[in-house]
Amino acid sequence: MAKIGLLVMGRKRPGFDPEWGTHIETLAHSALAALEGHSLVSVTRANDDASLQAALAGFREAGVEAPVVLQPTMSDGRLAPRLGQLWGGALVLWATPEKPDSPKVSSCSLVGTHVFAANLRQLQYPFELACGMPGEAASAQELRAAIQTAFAFNTLHRAKAGLIGYHAPGFIDMHAEPSALSSQFGIQLFHTGVQDLSDRMGAVPDADVRTDVETTLACGFPLEGVSFEDLKTASRSYLAIKNLVEEECLDALAIREWPEIPNLTGQWPYLSISRLLDAGLPVACEGDVDGALTSLMGCLLGFGPGYLTDWLEHDEQTITLWHGGCAPFSMCEPVGTPQGPRIGRHFNSDKPAVVNALLASGRPVTLCRIWRCDNAYHMMTQEAETIAPARTLAGTTGAVRLMRNVHAWFRALLFAGMPHHLSVFPGHRADLLQRLGRLLRIEIV
Repeated sequence: MAKIGLLVMGRKRPGFDPEWGTHIETLAHSALAALEGHSLVSVTRANDDASLQAALAGFREAGVEAPVVLQPTMSDGRLAPRLGQLWGGALVLWATPEKPDSPKVSSCSLVGTHVFAANLRQLQYPFELACGMPGEAASAQELRAAIQTAFAFNTLHRAKAGLIGYHAPGFIDMHAEPSALSSQFGIQLFHTGVQDLSDRMGAVPDADVRTDVETTLACGFPLEGVSFEDLKTASRSYLAIKNLVEEECLDALAIREWPEIPNLTGQWPYLSISRLLDAGLPVACEGDVDGALTSLMGCLLGFGPGYLTDWLEHDEQTITLWHGGCAPFSMCEPVGTPQGPRIGRHFNSDKPAVVNALLASGRPVTLCRIWRCDNAYHMMTQEAETIAPARTLAGTTGAVRLMRNVHAWFRALLFAGMPHHLSVFPGHRADLLQRLGRLLRIEIV
């Protein structure tokens, strides 16, 4: 939930229809107060530089995360550059309609918003846009999307991501560049070693481990070749990662699990990753920092971290998705069904603890990925529907059907340098993801 502030941009010069402007302002206040999923915490006005500074200072004191800027009647365009400069983050510009039965121009709200938007864009200040009559369902939907996007942008610029180890051997396409993360997203990268995670696992109190094992067993997951002792190590992994995230105030995390972690601890951390994803924490395997940030974008946009998977194979309209076993349980077939989550052993090394499961069929999903290539960030989004795969595999398996030629699309993505990991999000979310990508100045592929 974003904390909203309503900033009404007024005018000192007379003109337009002040009664209509007051009417729109009243309706806008009520509409934002009633907007589902967000909280209106501050309402203020400005019509010159001094009042603008005071208004934005009040927003900061109230903890506003997404300012909504309204011009019930056209304000002073000279204030747009100062608005962008003083706030420093993403704003939502809301344009409202003219009085329908007036023989004269009543507000010029859209014109004023257009002036502000063009000025902000040309000066490189971020903003989102909503248009429509306060109180109407379509306007509320557009406002929610704009506010959520601005909130995600502003929160991302205060985020801290973690990397345990490095990217997996050979995966230089997933290399994390701290300066690029900072300049593009405002994200700071915290780095620690795989040995640190192993040491943290050893430091988890035995009593905490026993309690967590009971929590895992209570979920009803069938065990496939996994013992109670195996679950103890899995719980140590989960609690150690959770402790690191809390201690370092991490918003997202990438872990290099192979080859070190199974050799150091005797286990894969995939069950831990599944549990953390299910709790809403963006965690990526194989040291994929950009994959973790893609998941973080999903969280900030309000639909959760999804999960990271390999693009295993495809035909003309479908893609088979697979990974060693770390999908969130909520996206899989139900626990207790034949293809629901089971805790098992890795298909390749016969070490625990992975999640064998089938991605639930018949659901809308969105495939997404951000990556860096040619000194720039790129984004891919594609809406799809989950279907039953042609065969099930050890690990987490799924398949999706797309309304496009997958062969041609795959070629285009490879020539754009996209890594082999995809984020899979529940629901059709391409519009929100692309809105955020545009704000972040990411090239949409």
